[in-house]
Amino acid sequence: MDLSKILSISGKAGLFKMMAQTKNGVVVESIIDEKRFTAFGNEQISSLEEISIFTEDEDLPLLEVFKLIFKKLEGEKALSHKSSNKELKEFFEEVLPSYDKERVYVSDIKKVINWYNLLTVNEFFDFPEEDENKSSEDNEESKPDEKTEKPEEANDEVKPEETETKSDKEEIKE
Repeated sequence: MDLSKILSISGKAGLFKMMAQTKNGVVVESIIDEKRFTAFGNEQISSLEEISIFTEDEDLPLLEVFKLIFKKLEGEKALSHKSSNKELKEFFEEVLPSYDKERVYVSDIKKVINWYNLLTVNEFFDFPEEDENKSSEDNEESKPDEKTEKPEEANDEVKPEETETKSDKEEIKE
C-alpha cells in the first residue's frame, strides 16, 4: 500500500487522494464523498507516509501501525474514533504496547483509528499474508545465486586476454 498519495489536510475532515499538482497546490479528491478541490500551498498538507507514531524506542511509521491494527483485527474495521478516551487508549495499547504515552495524545489515537477505518471501508489496504512474504523471500534468496552466475557468464577476465592475444598476433606480423 502506497501512503504517499493519501493526504491529510489541516482543518479538513477525512483523508484525500492526490490527483494532480498545480502551480499553487494539489488537486485532491475526498475519500469520503469523492469531491475534488484544490488544496493550496499555504494549507498544511501531510502525506500519511510522512507521519509516524512516537514509541519508547523509535518512531514507528504510520503504515506499520496500520499493519499492526490490520493484523490484530484481521482486516476488520476498528472501534469508532468517537469511543471513550479509556477505550481508545486500551485499544491502542493492545495494538502498540510500546507507544509513548506522554507524547501520543488521545487526539492522535482518534486520528489514527479514524484514518484506519476510512482506509479499511474504502478497501485501500492490500497487505499480503506473511506466508506469501516468506515464499517471496525464499525466491529472493535464490536470486543472489543467479546474480553470482551472471558475472561468471560475462567473464571479464577473458576479454583482456583476447585483446593481448590479438596484439601479440599483430606484433608477430610486423
